[in-house]
Amino acid sequence: MATAPLRAVRSPVSVKPGAAAGFAAPRQQQVSMVAVVAGKKAAARARGGAVRASLFSPKPAAAKDARPSKVQELYVYEINERDRESPAYLRLSAKQTENALGDLVPFTNKVYNGSLDKRLGITAGICVLIQHVPERNGDRYEAIYSFYFGDYGHISVQGPYLTYEESYLSITGGSGIFEGVYGQIKLNQIVFPFKIFYTFYLKGIPDLPKELLCTPVPPSPTVEPTPAAKAAEPHACVKNFTN
Repeated sequence: MATAPLRAVRSPVSVKPGAAAGFAAPRQQQVSMVAVVAGKKAAARARGGAVRASLFSPKPAAAKDARPSKVQELYVYEINERDRESPAYLRLSAKQTENALGDLVPFTNKVYNGSLDKRLGITAGICVLIQHVPERNGDRYEAIYSFYFGDYGHISVQGPYLTYEESYLSITGGSGIFEGVYGQIKLNQIVFPFKIFYTFYLKGIPDLPKELLCTPVPPSPTVEPTPAAKAAEPHACVKNFTN
């Protein structure tokens, strides 16, 4: 009986764990890299979205002005008592025989409250002649000056100073209790350049002290400060008033 040729029986190739891992690693690494890239893209998209949102989202409303807007009236008389060498008229224009553009007028006068029973301080400033108005027997100046109220501080103003009618100037700032002030001031020319009545319309500051408040004496050419105020007696003047 013929015997069938023996065939070599090959045992299955045993795969070492290390080899199997060697084949699997590249695939896992690819998956990991894809995940990392996808994560970076997602993060970039998120950042881009945040940037776009910040660029195109509505801006927050601007904070409203926190300064007080209540209007407070302060009444003041400016009186030239002919004792301060004021005003000084400097003719700088080519026309030396009449008032003309470019003439300068430095000045300082005494200041009283609206009831004329308390000395407040002084004015100090300068006027530049802008136009001589012969038909009105007067002039138009551009004025820059300040009112000094002793320890209370000062108020600065600027604007048109008309010698023949009322005018309004802007309040440009102040110090002391008037720090941050704004508004306007009405200039009532009574007798140029000796008597002027002012009404301040003050905004942006706390309530005025009672010492500065009063019922004003109606403006007229005959108004005069009380003798006590004129003499600056202690009860008739503000503390440390500028003289």
